[in-house]
Amino acid sequence: ADAYDGPSLVIAYTHCIAHGIDMRKGLEQQKLAVQSGVWPLFRYNPALEAEGKAPLTLDSKEPSIPVEDFAYNETRFKMLTLSNEERAEKLMKAANKDAKKRWQKYSRLAETGDGDEA
Repeated sequence: ADAYDGPSLVIAYTHCIAHGIDMRKGLEQQKLAVQSGVWPLFRYNPALEAEGKAPLTLDSKEPSIPVEDFAYNETRFKMLTLSNEERAEKLMKAANKDAKKRWQKYSRLAETGDGDEA
């Protein structure tokens, strides 16, 4: 945010007791969110376009774990498996597909700088 001479916005994922996790493992849960692709890490600096560079920098790697390895640590997501396991499985498959699709899109944007795809 400090690299851009203008308004900046920082959006962060943070664990919360309402998520139903052991708060001592919060940083581990945050890491799983990134590894699953649910919470990709990136920076966007429009000033880089003037330098001929892509304004989007992707800081996280391609998803390396299934979304459920992140999500099912949290009570808010795990509850659906107890009430409707079939629906939970369907939604989790969709979440995995979405995480991969978004990472691929961000990866392309970081390589090409073509903001028209966003």
